[in-house]
Amino acid sequence: MLSIKDLHVHYGAIHAIKGVSLEVNDGEIVSLIGANGAGKTTILHTVSGLVRATSGTITYDGVNLRATAPNKIVSLGMAHVPEGRHVFSRMTVQENLRMGAYSLSNPEQVKQNIERVFKSFPRLKERARQIAGTLSGGEQQMLATGRALMADPKILLMDEPSMGLSPILVKEIFRIIETLHAKGITILLVEQNAKVALSISSRAYVLETGSIAMAGNAAELMEDDRVRKAYLGV
Repeated sequence: MLSIKDLHVHYGAIHAIKGVSLEVNDGEIVSLIGANGAGKTTILHTVSGLVRATSGTITYDGVNLRATAPNKIVSLGMAHVPEGRHVFSRMTVQENLRMGAYSLSNPEQVKQNIERVFKSFPRLKERARQIAGTLSGGEQQMLATGRALMADPKILLMDEPSMGLSPILVKEIFRIIETLHAKGITILLVEQNAKVALSISSRAYVLETGSIAMAGNAAELMEDDRVRKAYLGV
């Protein structure tokens, strides 16, 4: 489904991503874990067209994403839930959801998608007319995810969905991620909470200073002494 090969990204003189290769197959949850500054967010931004790669290939269902405009990438079936939520804080919940449907031309489909999001996130339905900036952190994460779902994606790029949330809300967000996966959505998950991320993933990659240091079955990586010591705190 998604294939990244020998990806290099520079920020000026800084070589941020150094020859990264990874695969996300249809129906998987694949986690990308690593310390702050390892380059996880940069990879997602490059896949979704927000950052320009220096070299390498990024293909999605056979389409060259490096030659595809970011707004067209959404139309291909890929949506990005950014780090820090980035909801439109002065718009209502419902207006935010409609912004996520900008690639859809059928008003009836937009209406149906809103109802589907409200079914998945009942709390958003309760707050449909509320200004997004007044929502709690967990509610804003739900809104950012719901906004991405408005485009009917086949794959979600999720960047640090648990950031800044209480342990109870972290459990709820990851329950939601598993529910989305059960409905057939493929997920590439960037997450600092390595223990929870690995527990719901089929495979994972460990990123260190812009390079893939380890890769494999998520359950096996969770038992690896190097991963346990560096990322699981055991």
